[in-house]
Amino acid sequence: MKNKRLELTLLISVIIISLFGVIMIYSSSYIWAEYKYNDPYKYLKNQGLFFIIGIILMIIVSKIDYKKYFKYANKILLLCVILLILVLIPGIGTVRNGSRSWFGIGSFGIQPSEFAKLGLIIFTSKYLSNNPNCMNNFKKGVLPILLITIGIFGVIMLQPDFGTGTILVMTIVGLLFVAGLNIKIFLKFGVVALIGVVGLILIAPYRLKRILSFLDPWSDPLGSGFQIIQSLYSIGPGGLFGLGFGNSIQKHFYLPEPQTDFIFSIISEEFGFMGILIISILFIIIFYNSLKISMKCNDLFGKYLSFGITFGLIFQTILNLSVVVGLIPVTGVTLPFLSYGGSSLLITMISIGVILNISRYEK
Repeated sequence: MKNKRLELTLLISVIIISLFGVIMIYSSSYIWAEYKYNDPYKYLKNQGLFFIIGIILMIIVSKIDYKKYFKYANKILLLCVILLILVLIPGIGTVRNGSRSWFGIGSFGIQPSEFAKLGLIIFTSKYLSNNPNCMNNFKKGVLPILLITIGIFGVIMLQPDFGTGTILVMTIVGLLFVAGLNIKIFLKFGVVALIGVVGLILIAPYRLKRILSFLDPWSDPLGSGFQIIQSLYSIGPGGLFGLGFGNSIQKHFYLPEPQTDFIFSIISEEFGFMGILIISILFIIIFYNSLKISMKCNDLFGKYLSFGITFGLIFQTILNLSVVVGLIPVTGVTLPFLSYGGSSLLITMISIGVILNISRYEK
């Protein structure tokens, strides 16, 4: 049975927040775009194109029966893994911001790790729906999915892209927990994961610098602590209504690449507490309606698929906002719907299209 209210509310909210994101990308980037490309509209035109394509794809995907992904889940995941491997090959993948995680297509870039997140969610949802009572058996139930997840995480870390890898792992762990993962197994896995994260931090000096700068950004204000300090300087003056659209000070070569990971700082500076409140309400509406669709779906595959997508978006949003306000070290994670990035916006809108289709099969 279709639920038009849920579907329409989710669709409108996604379009509004994404459109606002395009507008804020222009506001936050035109200074940088003028300096780097002699075109203040560079980022606006790129993101605007992906926004239009994203809406079209979201509507198309919302018409496709989500049960078809069940049939092709294995092939979808295999294709994602192949793309993740290809992007590591010099001459095929391109390096941006120190990571070989992009396929360059003219001035655009496609990031296969974004598509791998959705591919793994689809595969895991199929596995869990086919094995509904396997979560108490570690070897036969939990271990196969964990090995696949860790393998994909490892390939992503070769790029390296710790932020995307973390979101991928946490999303799958969240799915396993919802599927009834034994709490003891969950805690043991948490301990092992914590040890692994510590190891990854210790073997990469720049990650250790980020940890130290998070604890005391002023110990290296012009180096590893620079982004956090400038982000807080951006958020602080916002007040109740902000400095006004286009009036951000920090985007004038203080906050690096403000249109990407730290776009929320510019929103806070230009629109103040009221801007933060409106954005937060839109996020809550999107996540609440998506979770409600998950709970109402009477098909296990659809339920896991919808929840996995939603949990991944929620975790990514919390991760980005936590970085921006200085609660956790810089991870290089974009803010869904708002940050500059064609791959991120496209896969997010495609994912919402999947949820919209699932909403048509509620009980």
